[in-house]
Formats: sequence, C-alpha cells, structure tokens
Amino acid sequence: MAFTRATGKHRRPGRVQRSTARAAGVAALTTTGVIGTLAASPALAAETPAPADTGLTPVISLGDTVAERVDAQAAAQWEAAQQKQAEQAARKLAAERAEQAREAKERADREAERKRLNTFVPPIAGSYVSTGYKTGGSLWSSGSHTGIDFHAATGTPVHAVGVGTVVETGWGGAYGNQVVIRMADGMYTQYGHLSSIGVTVGQQVVAGQQIAVSGSTGNVTGPHLHFEARTGAEYGSDVDPIAYLRTHGVQV
Repeated sequence: MAFTRATGKHRRPGRVQRSTARAAGVAALTTTGVIGTLAASPALAAETPAPADTGLTPVISLGDTVAERVDAQAAAQWEAAQQKQAEQAARKLAAERAEQAREAKERADREAERKRLNTFVPPIAGSYVSTGYKTGGSLWSSGSHTGIDFHAATGTPVHAVGVGTVVETGWGGAYGNQVVIRMADGMYTQYGHLSSIGVTVGQQVVAGQQIAVSGSTGNVTGPHLHFEARTGAEYGSDVDPIAYLRTHGVQV
C-alpha cells in the first residue's frame, strides 16, 4: 500500500536537515576538488559563523618567524642592559682607582715634604765641636758661650743645617760676617766668623746647601765656625744647639 503526502503547502526542512544537507554537499565538493574554490567564495565565508563572545581573552598563536624576532629583540635588550651595567661598573672602578691613586700620591707627597723639612745635617761636614755651649770665660761679653764652635780651617764650606729662609746676612759685630736663617720649624740658626757669604736675604735654602765658607772674621782667636740655635733672630734668644741638632737626628 502506498502512502502519499497530503496535497497543499510543503513544510520547510528543519535546521538539522539543512545542516546535514550542507555537510553532504561539502563532502561531495571535497571529493570533486571544488572545495578550494568555494572556500574563497564570499558566500561561503558568510555562511561561517563568527566565534561566540565568551568574555575570555583570546590566545593568539604566533608563527615561528615572529616568535624568533621577539626572542631576538629580547636577547638584544638583555645584552644591551648587561653591557650598560658592565660599562657603569668599569667607570666606577676606574674612578675608585683614580681616587686611590690621587690619595696615595698626596700621602707620598706629604711624606716626602715631611722628610724634606725634617732632614738636618751638620753645618760643617766631618768636623767636631771644639767649644761647647755655655762654656764660661772672658772671651764672651755675656760671660759664657752662646753657641758651639766647629773646628774648620778658613775656606771650609758651611752648609744650612735644614730647610729655611735667609733673614740676615753681613756684618754682625763680634760675630764678624754672619748668616741667620729662619728654619721651617720656626727656630733660627746663626753661622758666624765667615770669610765670605753665598746667599742673600729672602733666599730659600735646603739642608746641606752651601751658604758660605768659614773664616776668622769678628772676635776670634783663630778660624772656626760659630753656630747658634735661637728662638728669635737676634742675640740673646739662644738655646742649646747640640740638643736642637740631635732632636732632628744630627749627632754632634
């Protein structure tokens, strides 16, 4: 027995039916090789449903080339940061070493200057004291010797005992020709009975520098060098010259 659909308006296929038909059509087109052409068709693109908005951030997959470029850029930035840090560290180290070198030089200069100022020598090389400090007798107007005498023949070189400035030269009465030097430590030294003088007032002298030659000018009984240590430039401010020289390392 045969059944037939009642005559009248045909019913539209349901969604399931349409999807099944479309899938069957796509399968057929794939078999015939036409799917590539239809994939580029605007009509087919219009049929592709848009992704649903789920509220989640989509994850984008980068191609290998883009990822490699990103990695290379990150590596370059890291290397640049490392290089900058290395340069900053090098500059800091160089500055520290320069400061250390400067401080070391300053210390060395100060030490050299200290040694220079504290270097003393005898006024007559290889001589000895023939008359001591405060020796009494009628030869001296004060009744005693205000300095010490070094044995020296006429013409023997006389040296500054240390660093100082010449403050007096010329005739000194009973001292004959004399030189008075203000020492770097504030004391004064006097050299008397000189036959000639080789420095001028205001001249800077150093330890061991020749300033004159010995003689027998002034109130003397024979050639020698009269040497005094004083707290001032003038007569009457004398102190023990042997003690003064020994304080500065000179043994006489």
